[in-house]
Amino acid sequence: MWTILFILLGLLVLAGILFIAPYNGFVRQRNVIQESWRQVDVELNRRYELLPNLVETVRAYAGHERNTLEEITKLRSQAMALSQGGAAEADPERANVEAQLSGAVRNMMVSVEAYPELRSNQNFLELQRQLAETEDRIAAGRRFYNANVRAYNTKVESVPSNIVANMFHFEKATYFEVNDAAVRQAPDVNFGEISYRGDAPQQHAPGVNQAASATSNELPNPQAPQAQQAWQPEQQAQPRPRDGQ
Repeated sequence: MWTILFILLGLLVLAGILFIAPYNGFVRQRNVIQESWRQVDVELNRRYELLPNLVETVRAYAGHERNTLEEITKLRSQAMALSQGGAAEADPERANVEAQLSGAVRNMMVSVEAYPELRSNQNFLELQRQLAETEDRIAAGRRFYNANVRAYNTKVESVPSNIVANMFHFEKATYFEVNDAAVRQAPDVNFGEISYRGDAPQQHAPGVNQAASATSNELPNPQAPQAQQAWQPEQQAQPRPRDGQ
């Protein structure tokens, strides 16, 4: 009788080890993933709020950047539309759009280097500082979220916890990363165009630069005809020795 009770008790303990503990672990890790994603989502929405003011400030000083500003506005609208679903974890499509938006913002920040008046505007500098801090928090939140997803997915695939995952339908979570190879590439920046939109280089008359460089850099050649003519008066001015001296 006691032997049967001990066997049943052992089976219950084994069931707790194999099912209850992994189940509670899955629930706990899933909640951590959802919380870490909400933190990322808060920072992404913070960026949505900053971009309109930044775009309008840049537009007032840098009208030539119209294409970049329109691209930022379009991508912001797409990202906001994808965020309306209130998903508990990352969406690959939204991750691609957010990466494109980050690239467009970097392009704009490089382009404004050609506009000294804009770079000295206090409103722009404050918006730039806030945006940089937001981008840093987005990057940190993404790393934290992906680390939690990695730990959760490893447990979903590992034995014996994968048995519990299959029984209770714990699916693998989605990383917040860019899947499109074209989007992962660094944004193209046309530095030639940026320098052209800046202060125009001073133009000189043809041949002036060459003459100036030749005058300032070339050493005098004593064998040249001009040098020989310059030496002739000095040679003629020397007195000739008299006979008997």
